[in-house]
Amino acid sequence: MTTADESRTARPPAAAKLTSAVPGQRRPEADGSGGGAESPPLDVVGIGVGPFNLSLAALAHGIPGLRTAFYEQRQGFHWHPGMLIEGATLQVPFLADLVTLADPASPWSFLSFLKAQDRLFPFYFAERFHIERTEYDAYCRWVCEGLDSLHFGHRVDAVRWDPQAALFEVDFTRQDADGPSAQGRSYARNLVVGVGTAPHVPEPLRSLASSVGAGAPVIHSSDYLDHRQRLLEAGHVTVVGSGQSGAEVFLDLLRRRPAGREGLHWITRSAAFAPMEYSKLGLEHFTPDYTSYFHGLPEPVRDRLVPRQWQLHKAVDHDTLAAVHDELYHRTLGGGWPDAVLTPGVAVRTAGRIGATRVELHLEHTEQDVRTRLATDAVVLATGYRERPLGGVLASLEPWLRRDASERIRVDEHYRLVTDRSVSGSVYVQNAERHTHGVGAPDLGLAAHRSAVILNSLTGEERYRLPRRTAFTTFGLRPEGALANGSPGVAEQADRQHADFRPLRMT
Repeated sequence: MTTADESRTARPPAAAKLTSAVPGQRRPEADGSGGGAESPPLDVVGIGVGPFNLSLAALAHGIPGLRTAFYEQRQGFHWHPGMLIEGATLQVPFLADLVTLADPASPWSFLSFLKAQDRLFPFYFAERFHIERTEYDAYCRWVCEGLDSLHFGHRVDAVRWDPQAALFEVDFTRQDADGPSAQGRSYARNLVVGVGTAPHVPEPLRSLASSVGAGAPVIHSSDYLDHRQRLLEAGHVTVVGSGQSGAEVFLDLLRRRPAGREGLHWITRSAAFAPMEYSKLGLEHFTPDYTSYFHGLPEPVRDRLVPRQWQLHKAVDHDTLAAVHDELYHRTLGGGWPDAVLTPGVAVRTAGRIGATRVELHLEHTEQDVRTRLATDAVVLATGYRERPLGGVLASLEPWLRRDASERIRVDEHYRLVTDRSVSGSVYVQNAERHTHGVGAPDLGLAAHRSAVILNSLTGEERYRLPRRTAFTTFGLRPEGALANGSPGVAEQADRQHADFRPLRMT
């Protein structure tokens, strides 16, 4: 393990040297590369363009002189296209857009999107606090169209630290949708890695899910809409997983299959099809106050907390559970009973194919200690997502990265990787820090605040004013047990977020 004096946890970051380039004005380098004799290095290179780095790009656009480029290997923005089920809504209010909770006056807010489309009054009368996912996706694509710092069709291949130049070298491949590829390189003082998450397939089902052919489909819920017609044509479909995705897939299939011949089975390891914790005080676990509190806890305590907080983010919202029950109840009005089975407490131990058209799941009910087999014509795995490993793109930085006792990357309170003191540039991460920042890491509601923290840190100034208190709940006590205005530690947490600022150096 590296001691504190060997790492850069306590050292303020190098302030970004900003240029006179005007954000939003397209530069001669179509891909945003910088660093040659004709172009100074970039202040920030973002790797990946999902909602979190898109939030950062939108807020960075409001900082004069900040030179940025964001690279994404996909040809365009499309947020979870396989789960944009008709009528499905976000689980967070529309205020959890890309910018509002950091800068309500930003031109990239959801309300600005509505205004640009002349839909502000219809939205006002609709009185909707939770918008549909398709609308959120359209909003994000609208923001993408207005930011020229985004470069789609650019795959980042490698990142290196050049100690002589004190810059990161970023190698990328530019791939046109229907054309040739080209190699490029950018130079940057700071990096922000937001490569997102990948669908998780449990080990017993990986070989089935990876096989391609005309047999019984075994798919992850992230690809649901691409396979929905095949699933509707299957005689029997099994949905595995009891989170929000599992509930939405089950409900959508239930609504589209004939009464009395639904042929559906929904199973989960969880002890119940549980509702998400959505009380007002419970939601305060998704505030900067709780994030700061969690980050300050000892590593073993954090590791014990995260699994115990599953109902804060892995369960199903009340409306979806109610809709499932309502649909099942409606199908009993004719005197029959729907051909739909919901079984909690069941784990899939092994699985295999029966010929070319069926799948057999070997199930175990842990409470009963009973094992059985289930034959089905199709399987949808609503088994969640996992953080993408950063080792690939950051492999060459490994000698400088500092890790915790479990060999995970160490992330400071400003979302910056802890590196050797010799590295003057900063590498920030988005949605790769649940082990250090808690359950709010993947939550859209904290996206704008996290982006503001990162931008304040890398520029060395409070470009975005951060609130000193965000929750009525007081998380933790001072060691001496003294209470200051009934709110121990809140001011100290806010002060700590501002402790790394340096005057911004303009060049």
